[in-house]
Amino acid sequence: MAIPDFQSLMLPVLRLASDGKEHTIRESEAKLAIEFDLSDDERYRTIASGRQAVFYNRISWAKVYLQQAGLIVSPRRGCFQITERGQHVLAQKPERVNIKSLEIFPEFVEARSSKRDREKPAERDFENTDRETPEEKLEDAYQKIRLGLASELLTHVKSGTAQFFEGLVVELLVKMGYGGSRKEAGRAIGGSGDEGIDGIINEDRLGLDVIYIQAKKWEGTVGRPEIQKFVGALHGKRARKGVFITTGRFAADAIEYVSRIDPRVVLIDGRQLAELMIDFSIGVTPTAVYEIKRIDTDYFSEV
Repeated sequence: MAIPDFQSLMLPVLRLASDGKEHTIRESEAKLAIEFDLSDDERYRTIASGRQAVFYNRISWAKVYLQQAGLIVSPRRGCFQITERGQHVLAQKPERVNIKSLEIFPEFVEARSSKRDREKPAERDFENTDRETPEEKLEDAYQKIRLGLASELLTHVKSGTAQFFEGLVVELLVKMGYGGSRKEAGRAIGGSGDEGIDGIINEDRLGLDVIYIQAKKWEGTVGRPEIQKFVGALHGKRARKGVFITTGRFAADAIEYVSRIDPRVVLIDGRQLAELMIDFSIGVTPTAVYEIKRIDTDYFSEV
């Protein structure tokens, strides 16, 4: 039997989790291999890079998409568990669960939408890519991998402790060029949260200006009142700049509010935090590098 594609694995993975217990991908891979009657060659066949089995990789991606849609959660690292929404979907006795059927869930649509897609939705067609060039297909594939990675990253960040989140914020700011050394930044942030401010960090290595930090682990939406408290604290310090970082998301009125106030406040939500972690290599490691080359026209200019 041919190795099933990742969309064909979504419903079997969801059914496997229907008992409400925690399951690992490795355990699921063994059970699903039996369900699909895969030979050892099919089960252990690797992807082009040779770094991972095709079947295991596809189960992992089925898990990512189900998690983005809220049908399963990751209660701890390397495990997944069905949610009430997932049980509800199974109760409908669907013949198939795939990307199209998951698009009824707003969280799934948002998780898969890049900035390019949101700005030009009419020009994007994810189902029909035959008209795209190989480079465009590669870029789309890269963006999908990145979006999936960002979703996984945020899940791990949310499952960590407040101290872990605080350390992550420090490391990110240092990697971005703020705060001088890691040791200096570590002393600056992580105070008592006095008057709604969690810490202060230098904007540059010379300390010519400072940025006040608010770092909040948050599951839901951060509204305008929370931002107003932070802004009030900034005014109390006569501060001109602040950064509010959260694992949640910001309400529209909060975003609108900071766009028209002084001091300058930058909002970083969970999704942007995960993207910055990828950009600055925090909590991630490279698995493969693909180099695209073009003709050097200068080399052939005198031919």
